[in-house]
Amino acid sequence: MDTTLDTTPSPYRFRIAKADPWTIGAVALSALIVLPVAAVLYLAFNPTENIWPHLLSTSLPRYINNSLWLMLGVGVTVCIIGVTNAWLVTMCRFPGRQQFEWLLALPFAVPAYVIAYIYTDLLEYAGPVQALLRQVFGWQRPSDYWFPEIRSLGGATLVMSLVLYPYVYLLTRSAFLDQSPAMLDASRVMGHGPWRSFLRVSIPLARPAIAIGLALTLMETLNDFGTVDYFAVRTLTAGIYDVWLGMGNLGGAAQIAAVMLLFIALLVMTELSGRRRQRYYQADQRFKTMPTYRLRGWRMLLAMLCCVLPVVLGFLIPGMVLLTYTIESWHESWTPEFRAYATNSILLSAAAGLATLVLASVLAYGQRIRGHAIVKIAHRMASIGYAVPGAVLAIGIIIPLAKFDNTLDALMREYVGISTGLLLSGSVFALLFAYVVRFLAISLGAIEASLDKISPDMDMAARTLGHKPGKIFLLLHLPLIRGGALTAGLLVFVDCMKELPTTLILRPFNF
Repeated sequence: MDTTLDTTPSPYRFRIAKADPWTIGAVALSALIVLPVAAVLYLAFNPTENIWPHLLSTSLPRYINNSLWLMLGVGVTVCIIGVTNAWLVTMCRFPGRQQFEWLLALPFAVPAYVIAYIYTDLLEYAGPVQALLRQVFGWQRPSDYWFPEIRSLGGATLVMSLVLYPYVYLLTRSAFLDQSPAMLDASRVMGHGPWRSFLRVSIPLARPAIAIGLALTLMETLNDFGTVDYFAVRTLTAGIYDVWLGMGNLGGAAQIAAVMLLFIALLVMTELSGRRRQRYYQADQRFKTMPTYRLRGWRMLLAMLCCVLPVVLGFLIPGMVLLTYTIESWHESWTPEFRAYATNSILLSAAAGLATLVLASVLAYGQRIRGHAIVKIAHRMASIGYAVPGAVLAIGIIIPLAKFDNTLDALMREYVGISTGLLLSGSVFALLFAYVVRFLAISLGAIEASLDKISPDMDMAARTLGHKPGKIFLLLHLPLIRGGALTAGLLVFVDCMKELPTTLILRPFNF
């Protein structure tokens, strides 16, 4: 009988994770990220007062219907704007193309609710646009003419599309740039013109990127509160505020939040299934020039118009209106209160950006040096916060924090005779924690991508010199990933400055 010990690695053998600090830190961080989602689901299935039958028979169908129509309208619009302009600036030559490559991304920095306020002022009955029309055509009453109502579902769709299309545009343009020039050359040889090549070659190759951009857009649409509330469009996010703050029922709000989580899960599953079988392998032709089409005549004018309109409507007009308002009301608005608001926003957003960078570094570097299954699972779980709407996240955070505060207060009253009050749920900590949970995925993705570019041989060389992992990260990796980390921190800062639903719910009083 052969008694030789088999040392061949088996695919069915799993490495047992050691309880080292990197593994413990990754698991602990992922547990904190998942805690809000678990709290929402627990309260949704175990409410103090179950109003689910009442919601189901009254307002919930309207919330779902409005949300679906809004997501459909925004999804179609951003795909048309984003994909068309990405193809134009990548594959066509016309005046201003290089400038439009970055100009088309500017509306991404403008919150949707800010544009909603601006266009309402411009397009409402007392606004300058309708006033000019009445003056030119001699109309006297609203019944004399028809003008589209901006504060409606259609208006919300248009406003949100103007600021969310960069999700699709940026990812699709990157996909177009990575396409193989040989496939486009082959399409030309077969007699296909620009339009047929776009439909039969470019779009199928870019489908995964379009799917990701569309999924992110729909998540942000579902998360929006400021626009839909101002336009009186009752969506699921607005329903959370109605039930929680209007009816005083946190359990009912958690049940609506659970429906939103179901929507998000369906979006993620649809996006993954749509990309699962879409795999394209291309030869490395990075030094070959991408074939482009020179546009002339009316085609050139049409391409320029397609690129100009989103920039003008999504950034230039809002920027000019805001600048005008700022100049006109400078002495009224530049007050100590405003400076305090600005300071609070800047410091809190900067703190959130720094915190996400630190935690993302721990997770990404832990996966690099401890690549076993537990760390990988923790890494995946820590990224789900970005998919959770802000209103849902706020509920999931306030439930465990309030439970902790109340338990601690009861214990201190019983044994010490003093009240601790709301230490966490009523403080800046809750808001900062929410920002970190929601935007950790941004820093995590950027730092992980930067670390992947560093050769493992450099780690091995440092280990042979006697350096421990923590010192290697500080002395070797941190300087190399500094650029990606700063970019990620800036993105988190901007997103925190724009985040409205979470801020409204969790901000401390008078903050």
